[in-house]
Amino acid sequence: MDLNEKIDMIGRLYLGLEQIEDCKEFSALIPKVRTNFVYASKESTTPGDVLAVDGRISVVDGFPKATGRIKFGASGYMAHLLLEIRKKDSEIRSIIDFANNPEIAEFLKAYCKGNGWDFSVVDRRFEPENMKDAEGEAISWMVEEAIRATGGKIPRIFYETGALGKEPVSILTGKDPLEVAEQICKLARSYHESGQRTR
Repeated sequence: MDLNEKIDMIGRLYLGLEQIEDCKEFSALIPKVRTNFVYASKESTTPGDVLAVDGRISVVDGFPKATGRIKFGASGYMAHLLLEIRKKDSEIRSIIDFANNPEIAEFLKAYCKGNGWDFSVVDRRFEPENMKDAEGEAISWMVEEAIRATGGKIPRIFYETGALGKEPVSILTGKDPLEVAEQICKLARSYHESGQRTR
């Protein structure tokens, strides 16, 4: 990865993060494990090629707030998930995770339908033990399941149901962090306007 790509990536993720930090409504969608927002380089192969928010995004004074700086290699699970998604669709370079519960799940189903987006659900109860990696997650299986449910395409949004000791989260995928930030903020505002603000 050359210096120009690094500079471009840091700038784009920073601007995307600024959008999210200005979006008060997104606070209601930050899970207990907090949110990470990740961006892979064009030739990414390892988590070190993935830019992320060190310490994740939390809630401060009612607004989303990055608790650390943007840096390469700052994410484990989300970086691995994005790398696995990119094996199926290299156009996808950025993802963000956010909360899930039955109420949010119903909202997401309707929201995706209204936007013409592919949407799927991965039931973590069926996660195979023999496919778990060093992170203790069967990430490749999860991506395969998300794709299978949409008939072969990476969904714009998918969510995982919780498994034992794991909080269920939703994932929004995109080509670029500015696009992902714009879409997650639109989604959060729509969720807020729907009156479903508690979790």
